[in-house]
Parts: sequence; structure tokens; C-alpha cells
Amino acid sequence: MMIKKVAFTMLPVTDVPRARKFYEETLGLTVGLHGGKGDNWWIEYDLPLGGCIALSSFGPSKPGDGITLALEVEDLDSLMERLKAAGVEFKHGIIPGPHCRMAPCSDSEGNPILLHQLNPK
Repeated sequence: MMIKKVAFTMLPVTDVPRARKFYEETLGLTVGLHGGKGDNWWIEYDLPLGGCIALSSFGPSKPGDGITLALEVEDLDSLMERLKAAGVEFKHGIIPGPHCRMAPCSDSEGNPILLHQLNPK
């Protein structure tokens, strides 16, 4: 097979400073590769166990254009409390599944995020 892994998940953003504040301050991610040309930016956040989130204001895509970012988390309840205190809205609360618990929300740009925690084995 020629495909090795997901290199990154790209999310379109319209307000780069607002998006960076959300991903860096609200979610606590660290900036990796980044750069800009004029008003257009590309910002990457490498995750500790693999994977990369890339924010981009290049191109025609708009926030919410059919992309959902699913993030595996250690403690869904604690993270939800912290995010709610930071103004993040959870419209559906926790959705229980047979193998996991999930909580949908959105980033500062309107892109869907699904927080995901596997059930203990």
C-alpha cells in the first residue's frame, strides 16, 4: 500500500488570530510549522501521540465545509468543564457509545470538533 498515514487534518479558518487563540490557549496546543503570505496563514499543531492539525486561511474552503476534527482525550468530563468555562458550547452533552463517549462542539471558526474518550477496558 502506498498510503502510510494521515499527514494532517486541515481546517479552514477566517479569523487567524481568533483561531490561534482557541487552539493555543483554549485547547493548549503548541504551534509547530507555521507561516504566512499576506493575510493567508498555515499553522500546524503536532499532537503528542501522532497526527497533526493544520489551520489554513488559504483556499476557497470555509469553516464547517464538511470536516469534523475528532480528538482523543484522556478525561472528557474535566476537559468539558474547562472548555465550558472558556465559553465553548456543547449542544448535545455527552453521547454514550458502546466503546466510547463523545461530546460535539465547535472551534472559534465554526468547524465541528468531536471530543472522544474510549471506555475503560
